[in-house]
Amino acid sequence: MNLHRRVITTAVLLMLFAATGAALVGLTYDNTVDIIQRNHQLTLLRQLNTLVPVEKYDNNLLMDTLSVAADPLLGTTAPSVVYRARKQGKPVAVVLAPSASGGYNGSIDLLVGIYADGTLAGVRVVRHRETPGLGDAVEAERSDWITKFSGQSLASLTAKQWQVKRDGGSFDQFTGATITPRAVVKAVHAALVYFSQHRDTLFAQKSPPVTSPGNTDNHGS
Repeated sequence: MNLHRRVITTAVLLMLFAATGAALVGLTYDNTVDIIQRNHQLTLLRQLNTLVPVEKYDNNLLMDTLSVAADPLLGTTAPSVVYRARKQGKPVAVVLAPSASGGYNGSIDLLVGIYADGTLAGVRVVRHRETPGLGDAVEAERSDWITKFSGQSLASLTAKQWQVKRDGGSFDQFTGATITPRAVVKAVHAALVYFSQHRDTLFAQKSPPVTSPGNTDNHGS
């Protein structure tokens, strides 16, 4: 009988510990999920602001968005988000999120900022699996190669020039690595073509109310 009672007692204690543990995990999640989401948004906003400087717009980039369908020009197979920058209600720039297929180790996810006049505000890589020491030179932290797109447009370079130099174009390839920059150049050019074909649609949706440029909720820190 004593053994039976001890087994029951142990089982009850284990259930209590399990219930308490589950409650603590749930409480921790509830207390941190907002913080995690907030940090994610701030990180994204900093990335957007490296392409479109905060002083150039006065709306909320994270709220003034548009979901666009998958498109071969964007290299996407699912809808993607477009971030729109405006000042006093007038179009300033969009930031597209294309994917460069044909990387050495798979697709390369990009953010491509394009001003309303079709000029590139800038390009950044947000995810890739390229070889360290070779293909990872597409990262702004590794080299300044990715910054060379700023200021370029469909008007500034011919279609032929929108290639790496090995293919007769204007963009450098990396020593020992041509596949990665070739894929990125092709994707950026395609994003510019997409913008030129859809410009009015990308800016068409009504902008949220104008907010102060100094508001860190809208522009990060």
